[in-house]
Parts: sequence; C-alpha cells; structure tokens
Amino acid sequence: MSLFRLRRLFNPRSGRALDVAVDHGFFGEPSFLTGIEDMPAVVRTLVQANPDAVQLTMGQAHHLQSVPGKDKPALVMRTDVANVYGNPLDEHLFSHHVPTAIENAVRLDAVAVCANLMQLPGRPDIREANIRSLMALREQATRYGMPLMIEPLVMQDNAKAGGYMVDGDTARITTLVRQAVELGADLIKADPTDDITDYPKVIRVAGGVPVLVRGGGRVDDETLLTRTVAVLDAGASGIVYGRNIIQHDDPAGITAALMAVLHDGVGVQDALTRLRERTV
Repeated sequence: MSLFRLRRLFNPRSGRALDVAVDHGFFGEPSFLTGIEDMPAVVRTLVQANPDAVQLTMGQAHHLQSVPGKDKPALVMRTDVANVYGNPLDEHLFSHHVPTAIENAVRLDAVAVCANLMQLPGRPDIREANIRSLMALREQATRYGMPLMIEPLVMQDNAKAGGYMVDGDTARITTLVRQAVELGADLIKADPTDDITDYPKVIRVAGGVPVLVRGGGRVDDETLLTRTVAVLDAGASGIVYGRNIIQHDDPAGITAALMAVLHDGVGVQDALTRLRERTV
C-alpha cells in the first residue's frame, strides 16, 4: 500500500522527485529560521513554484494542505525532533519522535514521513534513540501504508566543526545508509559524499531503495546544479534541498531550474541561463 502514496511523490515523466525541506523550525536553532520566518508566505511561494513535494512538520503542514485543488506539491512530514545542532551543544542531548506521527501523517494526507538516523562522534546514545524511534515508526508505517524516509546523517564533532556540519566521508555515509536500509527504509535521504564520484557506492549499498540527496548548507548556483547532475547521473532518485532554495534570492527560479534538471534532463549551463534570464 505504501507504493500508492509514493506514486504521488515521484514525477511520472522522469521517475524523480524534488522535495523542498522547510522543517527546520522543529529543531529550535535560531540560525535555522533564516528565510522561513514567515511560513505562510514561504509555503505560498513554494506552492507557486510547484516542486514535487514540500517537507513540513505536523504544526506547519496545514499551510500546504489547506490550499485548494489537487495541483500542488505533495506533503512529506518530519516526525522527529532533536537538539544536536547548536554550538555549543546543550549539556543534555535528546532525539525523540512524535508518538502519533504516522496517524497524523495519514490525517494530513502525507505521501511519506521522514526521521533521522544520526551518527554523532562520542554519542552512541543518540543513534540508539534514533534506532528505537525508527523501529516504532516502521511498525506504525507498515500498519497504515505510510512510506518511511530515513535520513542517515553522519556529523562531524561539534567543537571541531563549529556547529552543525556533516561528514562527507564515503565509508561512513555508506555504512549508515546500509543501516537505514536494514531498518526498513522505503526511501533514503542521504548526504552527498565529499568525493562526488563516489556516489554510485551510496546508490549500490542502498540496494534498490530510492535515494534522495540532501542539499546541506548554502552553495552557489553552479555548484548546486553541478552536484545535482552528478548525483542524478550516479543513480539518485531525486533531491531534498532546503536552504539552497528557501534562502535563495529567487526561490521560485532555482526551483524551476532544479525541476528542469531533474525532469527534463537540462544541463548545468542551460539551467543557469534560464535562472539568470529571470532576473534580466
């Protein structure tokens, strides 16, 4: 039954998906709010840009789902909250999932739910908490036919990195992606590797589970589009970008450029030209 919902996530022409993540407010970090302070306005902009999906929390999903008509992005719902992104870190770290997340997702007509599988240096307790959450979510997701997107997140030491920074080590990413598959992921939301030519290894270890690639921190347009083409060529089934869209000077324009790359096979330079022409 979960496949029925997934058919609304992936574009029928390309079989790929662009999911715009705007669930950052769930994590209680001031810097994460840049660009999403006015959520009704953000969602209106994204609905007009019409990516394949928008990733929201249960408290913000109504902004999308109250839009009339069927021609709007699908909802992917974030189901867990943690305090692992600050600098300095809180003395007590936690990661919890919403106990009624799957029922809420069904009521809100989501096409999938998303939850973390984090590897933090020296904090195996957080990984254990994630695993417990994922096992509980998997049981409920199976019962209700709700696809489960697991987000393997390998993080650098907070003190060394100066805050929330991912670790692009290929071996660490592939190991955590494989654990996500073993835990029953219907979808994987994974970081790009530092060496992007290694990304076929991530796809291979996922064993046929669709991989959507995370966007991470802000980069320039050419870097973003070049990386997008590279992961798609490696076999990724789509992308989940947040800050690179919502903090962009032209969120609708970069969305259109990315959609052209995903669904029409447009190259980097062509996508850049289309984006720049919007500002002329």
